[in-house]
Amino acid sequence: MSDSGNPIIRPAWLGTDVSVSLRKLVFIRWVAIAGQAAAVVFAGLIMDFRLPIWPVMAVIATSAALNIATSLSRHGSARLGDREASLYLGYDMIQLGLLLYLTGGLQNPFAILMLAPVTVAATILSLRSVIGLSTLTVFAISLLAIFHLPLPWYEPAPEPSLLYVLGVWTALVLSTLFVAFYVWSVAEEARRMRDAFAATQLALAREQRVSAVGGLAAAAAHQLGSPLATIAVIAKELVHDLPKTSPHAEDAALLLSQSERCRTILADLAQHRESEGEPPQRMPFSALVDVAGEPYRAAAAQRGVTVIQTNAAARAASDDAVPEPMVTPSPEIMHGLGNLIQNATQFAVRETTITVSWSEESAAIDIVDDGPGFPQQVLARIGEPYLSGRTFETQTHMGLGIFIAQTLLERTGARLSFANLAEGGAQVVVEWRRGVLEGVETLSLAIEVEA
Repeated sequence: MSDSGNPIIRPAWLGTDVSVSLRKLVFIRWVAIAGQAAAVVFAGLIMDFRLPIWPVMAVIATSAALNIATSLSRHGSARLGDREASLYLGYDMIQLGLLLYLTGGLQNPFAILMLAPVTVAATILSLRSVIGLSTLTVFAISLLAIFHLPLPWYEPAPEPSLLYVLGVWTALVLSTLFVAFYVWSVAEEARRMRDAFAATQLALAREQRVSAVGGLAAAAAHQLGSPLATIAVIAKELVHDLPKTSPHAEDAALLLSQSERCRTILADLAQHRESEGEPPQRMPFSALVDVAGEPYRAAAAQRGVTVIQTNAAARAASDDAVPEPMVTPSPEIMHGLGNLIQNATQFAVRETTITVSWSEESAAIDIVDDGPGFPQQVLARIGEPYLSGRTFETQTHMGLGIFIAQTLLERTGARLSFANLAEGGAQVVVEWRRGVLEGVETLSLAIEVEA
């Protein structure tokens, strides 16, 4: 069981959807320029170190001029794509490397700042760009370990041992790789979670719009009933009074038939309103599950898969069956259960079984299919976004189906569990406290009681 019907997603390696604020990058560069200028002034004028002032200031001034030109040529609210942003940060890394070349290379304590452009890139750019900038950074660090001007000092600074330089080089290279890929993985997970929640909200909004359209149709049927009945009465009188030879007899008969057709359509809408109900109207728990899975039964039957639903009521102390819960068909429950049932029917070989049970304390739905079950690597991380058990069609499924279903159902107070059966097949159990499901007990209170 997995997801279905999700839009195509491009792998994070490509990163073609990256969009970075130009204003933010310009601000970061101004901060770097201000810090570099302050460090040069402090070291050269206050500490009286022997700095190559003019070459250093020329490098800093070039960055300032480029920043001004960028701000003037493009609007401040402009956004850069992945390639433009990586080139922007690549220049910052090269500029910092030139400053370090002029001021002692890896002997300069500020060599640690070589990690800054890579860190920024890892938070906003694609993996491909992060790899490219990390490679460029490691190459620059390697050059600075060999080629650089002497470290500015009061007197000629002693040359560090080869072992020390090798240690600094190793530390910077490992730090670059670790920071780049760790920060990128954390940022990518945050982006994936953000997009997944956006998809969940979109699914919920779609269900709410469908519910609103149903309510609007029911209201229209109610409002149109009276005038349409008047039209039908007048049409019947015209058909009765006009002689068959009248040139208007055929038109009157057509008017009557069309009014009858409109009444039939309005009757169907009224029946639809009674079966599905408006948000305040309740329905039996088993009927809600049946309605949620109805859109997927026909598609399952075409593939030779039978969907069987059974109901099991617990016994009370008097040995009488416990009354069935009456539930409001909220969009969260309808879409969440529908998604789980759809996934089960898609992966089933011959049969999908849905068992609806309830007691005085709880209500549950047990969805079982006779398919291959969850892959172990998926089962261990079930419910995470962009996680799919499909070994095929991987480019057309985002792995959001179960995540969306779980998120929506948990909003209603449900607890979900996923497992593989010993005899084969997958099992999903959705369980509510009965008071929460019926709306008698608030969700926050139920969470406190369970905690």
